[in-house]
Amino acid sequence: MKKIVIYCIVFATLTSFVLLQKEKPTLYIIGDSTVRNSNRPQCGWGEKIANFFDTAQLKISNQAMAGRSTRTFIKEKRWEKVMSTLKKGDYIIMQFGHNEGSKPDTNKAGYRGVLRGVGEETVELTWPDSSKEIVHTYGWYLRKFVNDAKAKGAIPVIASMIPRNQFVDGKVKRAGNDFGKWAAEVAASENISFIDLNKITADKYDLLGPDKVKDFFPGDHTHTNEAGATVNAASVIDGIKLLYQLGLNNYLLNKN
Repeated sequence: MKKIVIYCIVFATLTSFVLLQKEKPTLYIIGDSTVRNSNRPQCGWGEKIANFFDTAQLKISNQAMAGRSTRTFIKEKRWEKVMSTLKKGDYIIMQFGHNEGSKPDTNKAGYRGVLRGVGEETVELTWPDSSKEIVHTYGWYLRKFVNDAKAKGAIPVIASMIPRNQFVDGKVKRAGNDFGKWAAEVAASENISFIDLNKITADKYDLLGPDKVKDFFPGDHTHTNEAGATVNAASVIDGIKLLYQLGLNNYLLNKN
């Protein structure tokens, strides 16, 4: 009888160990077409990020979707889908800002727009079917992502939007006065990690110069090709390495 009990204990222990080994964390990524883009030759940095991680130890789930803003990512229940599988110990990097700029209303142009800033201001929209929608600020939507992730025991990270191919007086135009600034403010107020992807990449673009950078943007000033996506993915990794306490560093292939 004692032998049977011992065998059962050993079996249960080994089974638990195997299950725990299989339950590796997942890095979720949410954002827009600059993060995930199926319209080749365009490519998002989230599609290249796995090249920098040990995917035997960390899963990558790129849930970004072209054309989405913080508002529509929630409205279309894409965030709900992420939340349905997000678990304790997972990571989530969020990068939005390219599709938020229009005034929120019920026409095609305003469908994605949010209120500017990080405050609690709202506007109520009435759609043609008489349904109501409360639209919030960019910061409000980011805080929702952050607080929902925290409630699941996941580790949220905010990244500022990648810069566009827009040079002014030989320097890349930056987002430090609007969406980049607001992303940083939300991260600071929520005491979470922030990757200044806009600045990190813009610094690289400045060094490369407009003639080289234009090779990364085959169709417009916003969407990169695979080479540009790789540069931006490397910038994300540069930002992670600056966050010494962030556990994602443990899964990098090159920790130096």
